[in-house]
Amino acid sequence: MRYELAGDYYLIAGEDEPESRPIGIWGKRHLRYLKQHRKVLYSELLISGKLNDYLADLNEQAEKMFSRLVKQLAEKEGVTEAIKAENQLLWVQRMNSICNDAMEIVSSDLIYT
Repeated sequence: MRYELAGDYYLIAGEDEPESRPIGIWGKRHLRYLKQHRKVLYSELLISGKLNDYLADLNEQAEKMFSRLVKQLAEKEGVTEAIKAENQLLWVQRMNSICNDAMEIVSSDLIYT
């Protein structure tokens, strides 16, 4: 950052740093994991200034993987729009189960490794 003197105070002059990308829920979970279990990696990423980009990339990967898994599991279990039209409660129950399964897979493959 750059600072400029304004009277007796130094104020931030413009934005030299690019705007950071959002981390998201998956990135926050991985950050918590890094802080608790992978302290050296966390420190290296933090000191080098690459932590936010690393977490944002991981979040994007996890979101894509989660979406893909939900679609694949729904097709595999036969959860279709026809079921949604006939019995919405059953559809919601099955989709919740599918989402939970997908969350477990993403967590074990990307977040907690």
